[in-house]
Amino acid sequence: MIHATGLASPHASIAAAIDYHGYVQIDPLNVCGRMHDLILRNRVAGYREGGLVEFVYSGAGRAFESYHALHGVLAVFATEDWRYQKVRMQRRARRTTGYYGRLTRAEAPVAEAILAEVARRGPLSPADFDPGPRRRTAWGSNGTLGRKVFEKLFVHGRLMICRRDAFRRIYDLPERVLPAEVLNAPEPAEQEHDRWSVLSVLRQRRLVMLRRQDAALVRDLTAEVRVDGCPAMFCLRSDLPLLESAAAGELAPADGAPRLLAPLDPLIYDRRITACLWNFEYTWEVYTPEAKRVRGYYALPVLAGEAVVGHVDPKADREAGRLRVMSRSARRGVKVAPAVAELAAFLGLR
Repeated sequence: MIHATGLASPHASIAAAIDYHGYVQIDPLNVCGRMHDLILRNRVAGYREGGLVEFVYSGAGRAFESYHALHGVLAVFATEDWRYQKVRMQRRARRTTGYYGRLTRAEAPVAEAILAEVARRGPLSPADFDPGPRRRTAWGSNGTLGRKVFEKLFVHGRLMICRRDAFRRIYDLPERVLPAEVLNAPEPAEQEHDRWSVLSVLRQRRLVMLRRQDAALVRDLTAEVRVDGCPAMFCLRSDLPLLESAAAGELAPADGAPRLLAPLDPLIYDRRITACLWNFEYTWEVYTPEAKRVRGYYALPVLAGEAVVGHVDPKADREAGRLRVMSRSARRGVKVAPAVAELAAFLGLR
């Protein structure tokens, strides 16, 4: 798994990492570096903080942001995957239920006004178009009708993020963001799209549990993996040589130096697999009430050799230029200070 998820040897570039992993989950929270930066710093040679966003919005048109079809998480995809994402977007735009379903009678005229304004003025943020009273969103926060419609138009594929200012989304029309050959690429059939969605998860995590209908979609490209004490899992057939090399003792041993993983790192993303394969019960506690947190708000799992051995909960104090450790716990004999210092250096902190 360490070799298959790209932790054993870094990719030469961000483009190579996206090509291999299928997508990179992106998240706005910046407690000790943002999620995508924490994922890629362990996987891309010479990766710098903010590198993924710079790559996406460099003007080269090599990647874009969208919500993943199966899991609803915001992620960066290679531009050629737009045609697959578009199928899911069109499905959402037709749905009569759900927060991101089709536009309501009240939202439709606002949507047309937003699209007309973007077409006339160019890229806009919701703050540039903010009609209507504030109301409760699905997340329980206050927002306006205009802000909600911007998000719906993004989910439906009628707007795209064209850049970020201090990580704030700026939207534009797809035809002004994507190359014409990408926009005009033939749309896949529904089953082809569903197959791509399942494969993207396999490329991301390399060892996954699949529902029966999903496993059937990719049967020709996957193999079932059985591990004592674990449910049935699947891997890509292209990863079978790694399993065979591991069984034969031919894989280079994992680097024993402790490293800090992102909270949603592909290696430990699935809590059930993390628990049975790594014997590590882990929950990302950002949305856990403070009184119920076990490890801390933004605890990073510690990988040492071939074991997940504990956690560090760091917090960047940008004003003071320091990375502060709110809590830590690691297996006896494991020194996490070098890993913390490495993260601090990545963030430009002491």
